Amino acid sequence: MKRFVAWAAAAVAGLCVPAAALAQTYPTRPVQVYVGFPAGGSADIVGRHVMGKVAEITGKSFVIENKTGAGGNLAFAAAAAAKNDGYTLLFSTPGIAINPSLYRKGAGFKTEDFTPIALVGEAPLVLLANPTRPYKTIPELVQESKKRPDEIRFASSGNGSSSHLAMDVLRFMTSMQYLHVPYRGGGPAMTDTMSGQTDVTMLPIAESMPYVRDGRLRALGQTGAKRSSIAPDMPTIGEAVPGYSSTTWYMLLGPANTPPEVVAWLQQQVARALATPDLQAKLRDAGVDVINGNAAEATAFLQSEQKKWAERIKASGTVIE
Repeated sequence: MKRFVAWAAAAVAGLCVPAAALAQTYPTRPVQVYVGFPAGGSADIVGRHVMGKVAEITGKSFVIENKTGAGGNLAFAAAAAAKNDGYTLLFSTPGIAINPSLYRKGAGFKTEDFTPIALVGEAPLVLLANPTRPYKTIPELVQESKKRPDEIRFASSGNGSSSHLAMDVLRFMTSMQYLHVPYRGGGPAMTDTMSGQTDVTMLPIAESMPYVRDGRLRALGQTGAKRSSIAPDMPTIGEAVPGYSSTTWYMLLGPANTPPEVVAWLQQQVARALATPDLQAKLRDAGVDVINGNAAEATAFLQSEQKKWAERIKASGTVIE
């Protein structure tokens, strides 16, 4: 990712005075932060870690609300429609860039309906299999899927979720076959894969590792471009399928036209939070590589992700009614 360091430093410096003054008046009441997926999932865990630390260092109240459903669309649409006064924010995953292209009848929002504030970081997913299944590698899974078209049941954390689209990219690149079974979050998807109700799932690495270590799930590969520091012995999917990479990421946003001084103050507090050793340790344990991108970098990243996923979705033909 290109980092606009010099520009960013100047921009932040220029905003320090109004942002510092704003701290005397904002926020004067609790700030609601929507998360589009259930409690206990990676978005919820990372969001609570980050916003909890922001609350700690500022003495202000940031309240996470899990507004689940429709692949995150309920939370995204609610945040987009909220008053742009800084009291309703969104802690988002890639669905905000994916869903406008994925849903045939529209997702209920556009990326232009948001003001990016801070790009927190990114983390790989892991493709996991029930350990009783015969495939132990990506090539073996692909081969098995072609022998039994649409019999392999893939449990995702929801239509339009990172796991759904990461698996769909793999399908497009390998011509593998499977039956997609969407769930309302990663927890139920993992549970049914462990029980054998489904065959494979794809979930963030931190959620996956305890079940891989105790043998309840088998890791076939991680989705990042490079191996994660918390699982250096686990191969990437790209080692078997050259060019493959698909991570989940975390970003704080407000509704469109959120006041610049509010954006600047919030971005500064997130940057302060991400610089603390205890939060860095928590995010590292969650498999998150910290990016700490400012508002300009977050905006450029979101635009890039929207373009990338629009091209992938068009090429694969994947749509949701």
